[in-house]
Amino acid sequence: MTDDNGRSPKSDSDGRGEQDAAPRHLTTRQGHPVYDNQNQRTVGDRGPATLENYHFLEKISHFDRERIPERVVHARGFVAHGYLEAYGTIGDEPASTYTRAKLLQGKGKRTPVVIRFSTVIGGRDSSEAARDPRGFAVKFKTEDGNWDLVGNDLMVFFIRDAIKFPDVIHSLKPDPITFRQDPNRIFDFMSQTPESMHMLTWLFSPRGIPKDYRHMDGAAVNTYKL
Repeated sequence: MTDDNGRSPKSDSDGRGEQDAAPRHLTTRQGHPVYDNQNQRTVGDRGPATLENYHFLEKISHFDRERIPERVVHARGFVAHGYLEAYGTIGDEPASTYTRAKLLQGKGKRTPVVIRFSTVIGGRDSSEAARDPRGFAVKFKTEDGNWDLVGNDLMVFFIRDAIKFPDVIHSLKPDPITFRQDPNRIFDFMSQTPESMHMLTWLFSPRGIPKDYRHMDGAAVNTYKL
């Protein structure tokens, strides 16, 4: 480690030798050196700052984003890494009969996979044993780019029209004062949204508290084209 002038520090008190003498500077996200991050270039001595100060813009934008907020939903979760190994066939026929997806072609072909499992309503410090839908997001890292699939463990959902999504989530979220779900608020929304009754029957069945993520059912949120 060196200072900005490239000078190497002397040996320290415990007898270690001199360290690498390569200069070390602050850099931008692209790796460009920044030799002064305390002053901006201005138009004249007392003029306004210019937009040439890319290191200033980057410093401020980084400062503005250094606190990553908690997810609105699916905050509590964990990630598993692995791979998908293709059989190369679907039934007795080659996979190419039904799909052009390269990750499914060829017996033994392996594709790296990352999966995030989560509960839905609770915050990142909530219980994983709560009666709650479970979600999962699957990322296949294919040779043509990432392929993402999302799903839930329950086969239906509370609403059909997406415009009601903020309302159903607000009804299910814990009270900001007591940090507990409010049954009156939940069932006020559900009783006025008859389409949610089907989902409630699933949620209050044993499927609302699955044994673990390994044995959890999964259902696609969307229709996929291979």
